[in-house]
Amino acid sequence: MSAAPPDRGVAVVTGGSAGIGKAICQDLLDGGWEVVSLARRMADIAHARLHSIEVDLSDRAATAQAVAEVASRWQVTTVVHNAGVIRAALLPQVQLTDLDALVDLHLGCAVQLVQAALPAMRAAGFGRVVLLSSRAALGLATRTSYSATKAGMLGMARTWALELGGEGITVNVVAPGPIRTDMFYDVVDAGSEKEKALAASVPVKRLGEAADVARAVRFFLEPANSFVTGQVLYVCGGTSVGSLTL
Repeated sequence: MSAAPPDRGVAVVTGGSAGIGKAICQDLLDGGWEVVSLARRMADIAHARLHSIEVDLSDRAATAQAVAEVASRWQVTTVVHNAGVIRAALLPQVQLTDLDALVDLHLGCAVQLVQAALPAMRAAGFGRVVLLSSRAALGLATRTSYSATKAGMLGMARTWALELGGEGITVNVVAPGPIRTDMFYDVVDAGSEKEKALAASVPVKRLGEAADVARAVRFFLEPANSFVTGQVLYVCGGTSVGSLTL
């Protein structure tokens, strides 16, 4: 008989209803965390320690209400901000409304989440924050709004790492890509020649899986890994070293 997982406390995961976020939720549940998913849809994982709240995290008012509810119900010491959208467009077609929406979702939401969790983290003298950026933060055609806001996460995490490190709170970034998720297949048709060519262009000669990212996230969240903060881990099969064409 396998031993019961240790009690890791409460983790909030955004975008936990699908793709990478769902894989992170499942991995954390398996590892002993209690998990609160904040997403536009209810998470469909059946588990006694999973709690799901429906919210549009690009809506600042709705996000404020959701994070206040979370903070009132749980002592959150782990935050994983994974929710994201792309809004692809070449520069002449970029809409500032899209840029505003991604600032709210990728950056503003992260601020709201961590601000809400900070009192519990400080009371515990312990906290873990992981922001999910993207390999596209290094630049990718049609990703003006997406790459700009995902790159913004890097600066935000490094700043928070400096501000919070003395309180036992680490802040790190995982930057995936290309990972086989619904978002990926919104851009590349499943089974297409484009998908095959993309996989062949990755240095490790395959596309990533959501579980690859979940394992990287968990490394940063482990209580024992307290000497790692302000870092960015690219989970990208080596594409951050060279070029990538979608």
